[in-house]
Parts: sequence; C-alpha cells; structure tokens
Amino acid sequence: MENTEQEEKEVKVEGETNVQPETDNSDNDSKKSKKNRKQRKEDEAKDKEIEELKAQVEEQKDRYLRLSAEFDNYRKRTLKERADMLKTANGDTLSGMLPVLDDLERAMQSMEKATDVAAVREGVVLIYNKLQEFLKNKGIVEIDAMNQVFDTDLHEAITKIPAPTEDLKGKVVDVIQKGYKIDTKVIRYAKVVVGE
Repeated sequence: MENTEQEEKEVKVEGETNVQPETDNSDNDSKKSKKNRKQRKEDEAKDKEIEELKAQVEEQKDRYLRLSAEFDNYRKRTLKERADMLKTANGDTLSGMLPVLDDLERAMQSMEKATDVAAVREGVVLIYNKLQEFLKNKGIVEIDAMNQVFDTDLHEAITKIPAPTEDLKGKVVDVIQKGYKIDTKVIRYAKVVVGE
C-alpha cells in the first residue's frame, strides 16, 4: 500500500506538473490574443486617424487651389477694371477739352475777318482763361517758379546766369517753360534759368 500511495503522489505530482504547463500555455495564448486584439485596435485607430488626416490635407489643398484661382481671377479683373477706368478717365478729360477746341476754332475763323485787334485779343484771353479753369478743375495747377528758390523737385535748370541782384542768387530769375503738377505729383517740370 505504501507503494500505491507513493505512486499516487508521483502521479499527482506528475499530474500537477503536467496540468500547470497546460494552464500556462492557455494563459499565454489568451494574453497573446488579447495583446494582438489590442494591437489591432490601436492599428485600426491609427489607420483611421491617418485617413482623417489625409482627408484634411486633401481638403486644405482643394481650398488652397480654389483660393489661389479666386485671387488670380480677382487680380486679372482689377487690372482690367483699372485699364478701363484709365481709358474712361482719358475720355472724360479729352471730352472736357472739346469746348475749348471749339472756341479756338471760332477764334481762328474770326481772326481772318477781324479788323479790331483788341476784340481778337480779348477773345483769346477768354479762351485761355477757360482752359486754365478746366485744368484747375482737373486738379492741374501751375508751378510757381519765378523768384523762387531753385528746387530740383519742381524745376529743371536750363542754364545759370549771374544773378542781377544779390538776393536772387540760387533763385529762379527766368521761366522758359511753365511747369505743372497734379496735387503733389509733378507732371511737367518748370524749365528755368537760375541766378548764381
């Protein structure tokens, strides 16, 4: 009987050792499968996040391309509008000068038959004043140059001569051609003689 008990113990011991490794293998397998499932879920979440980011990038690219095209169209449209506005502005300016041209033609016709020089002179002065008023309305003003200190921003020196008086040194002593400006922008420099 002692033998049998000892055999039973050995079988139990052997059985226990045999059973335990089987339990460890199933625990390992379940841990591995849990780990694999967890890894798959993480991978799926990452893949989903990557797809979302790709979609956002594509959306941003599309928005950028549309915005770029819209800006390009805006730029072209404003350039065309500006060119049209300049043409229209030139047309307005020139149409405003037509009455002055008409007056000059009438003056030339009357000069051929006129005997009274004073009346012709008076007519030409009226036309000149009308032209000056038209230019003034368009913002064009004459640059005052005579006896002014020579300024390279407004004047163009044609020549220098000895100043007739001491106080005219460095100043304009004669205006050869009048200068004009629109607001602060010079459209034609006054051609002047400077005293030195």
